[in-house]
Amino acid sequence: MVCARCKWVVKKVFQEQGIVPISVGLGEVETHENLKPEQIRQLAEALDEHGLELLEDRQSRLVSQIKSAIVELVQASDGERQENLSDYLTGRLHQEYTYLSSLFSLVEGTTIEKFHIAQRIERAKELLVYDELTLQEIAWKLGYSTAAHLSNQFKKVTGLTPTHFKSVGAARRKGLEEI
Repeated sequence: MVCARCKWVVKKVFQEQGIVPISVGLGEVETHENLKPEQIRQLAEALDEHGLELLEDRQSRLVSQIKSAIVELVQASDGERQENLSDYLTGRLHQEYTYLSSLFSLVEGTTIEKFHIAQRIERAKELLVYDELTLQEIAWKLGYSTAAHLSNQFKKVTGLTPTHFKSVGAARRKGLEEI
């Protein structure tokens, strides 16, 4: 769950099941009560109807936390970030990066770095469509050293240059849940 709409849906589903969440965050819900297996099954079915899934095991939760942390990092990116991705995730999730990386690759079939790049490119697409920043400003905002570096990575991921993408428009953007 990585967007405000998703959090709203999750909160609504919990309330419809008679469970009042204390908090609903990215990838997690805190409740006052320990849920019974039947409640968990009903929640899983209700969430599935909205295209969401209930993650129960520790490893799935950790992968979800990795994704949420990366999405938050990219969305909040302002070019000021000094620490590298591995240090950021290690500090945020209080786990060794080698463990996080191995787990993520095992569960998702891709690396954390590739997921991070995909998120940055999706954010670049969004900023290109808005047409408020230059390519150099977008590159700086997303932590690229140069506009050329962003352009090269953009083309590797999308098959298009940023300029060509901009002319094609938003039709090529993906929702966060599709990445």
